[in-house]
Amino acid sequence: MSIAMEIIQKYFPDLTQEQYDRFARLGTLYREWNEKINVISRKDIDELYIHHVLHSMAIAKVIKFVPGTRIMDVGTGGGFPGIPLAILFPETEFLLVDSIGKKIKVVNEVAAALGLTNVKGVHTRVQQVKEPFDFVVSRAVTAFPKFVAMVRKNIAKEQKNARPNGIIYLKGGDFADEIKPFRRDVELYSIADFFSESFFETKKVVCLSL
Repeated sequence: MSIAMEIIQKYFPDLTQEQYDRFARLGTLYREWNEKINVISRKDIDELYIHHVLHSMAIAKVIKFVPGTRIMDVGTGGGFPGIPLAILFPETEFLLVDSIGKKIKVVNEVAAALGLTNVKGVHTRVQQVKEPFDFVVSRAVTAFPKFVAMVRKNIAKEQKNARPNGIIYLKGGDFADEIKPFRRDVELYSIADFFSESFFETKKVVCLSL
């Protein structure tokens, strides 16, 4: 077993064999696609499983999506956090959006290769997406207040999950000022509490109820 897969099994010991197989295939798929379409930096492709896959999976440490949950991943790039989350939650529906078409091509090709029927990648800007979702997820695509303003319209009113509907954002560094306007409705989780790798020392999961 590769070191990357040992790390995933260490933090997520209860997955099915199919889920482990899909995670194991991510490395090869992204390397192959990165040769054709550069969606992940050359440096980061060597750290794919920690910097991208495991980082995305931190969201699963703060919420377990119930079947039928609908999630939009904004500025997904090559499919993060959406693709790893779609592997973890096969009964949850994911719309992955990005304004760069070649990145969405990679998203859809990777999803097809893995047989992920719960993922749809769309080349668009989030401002054009009108439909409602239980949660909007993202990896720090812009300043938090601007992001909230862009996606507030997409948060569904009806609750399905134990956690209130809203935004789940992956962010690093100090951003106290960015969340100050929302502090009554924000919960912060340090990813270093879940994963021991040094990469996660300053990384957070930010949950905003809307």
